[in-house]
Amino acid sequence: MTDGQKTGLVVGLSGLVVGLVFALVPATAQPTAYHLFSDGRGWLGIANFGDVASNLVFVFGGLWGLLKFRSLKGSAIYLPLMVFFLGVVLVGPGSAYYHLAPDNLTLFWDRVPMTIAFMGLFAAVITERINEKFGVRVALPTLICLGLVSVVYWRISEMQGAGDLRAYALVQFLPMLLIPLVMVLFSNPSAKIGWRALLGVFVFYGLAKVSETYDHQIFEFSAGWFPAITSSISLRA
Repeated sequence: MTDGQKTGLVVGLSGLVVGLVFALVPATAQPTAYHLFSDGRGWLGIANFGDVASNLVFVFGGLWGLLKFRSLKGSAIYLPLMVFFLGVVLVGPGSAYYHLAPDNLTLFWDRVPMTIAFMGLFAAVITERINEKFGVRVALPTLICLGLVSVVYWRISEMQGAGDLRAYALVQFLPMLLIPLVMVLFSNPSAKIGWRALLGVFVFYGLAKVSETYDHQIFEFSAGWFPAITSSISLRA
């Protein structure tokens, strides 16, 4: 299979998934119960203190990545990686703002940096595996724009009383399918983003979804000791 055929497979699969989702999955609004967290305790005059303060994890983690990979400056993957880690840094204040007063408006500012991080990672893999110039000049700005549009579209749909999460869900979950596919089809032994790093991202993401789904059970089981953990790894869908 040529590189062109491989690229066509990735693009074709993407289009198929997007088409099937919008054709078969009904529009779904953001459930109001989504904003009801288990730990509502305040401290130092800050509401939901545990959930708010725990988002420092994202700030420190993102700053670590920015510093660790600054040595790659001048390489093609530098910009997409910096976008990814900058997005992670910005998730900190964005998510803290949301958890301070959870509703659809503040959730918008939580999802914007999260989307930037998702798209930065996807663009980094495309840059390393498919084509460097295409990854940086085309894929990175295009993916970021698509991601931001998906969040804006969701927000506008909620404001009009017809909430539709499908576009945002695709932005969040489709890269989880396409990134491994790209890595299988386009081998690059010297790639900075290898299978071990990807596994780490997927494990972290899996824990996030588990903590999001079982937030109240974890809080009750731990007698209220782990609100920060469940909040900090809960990348809100």
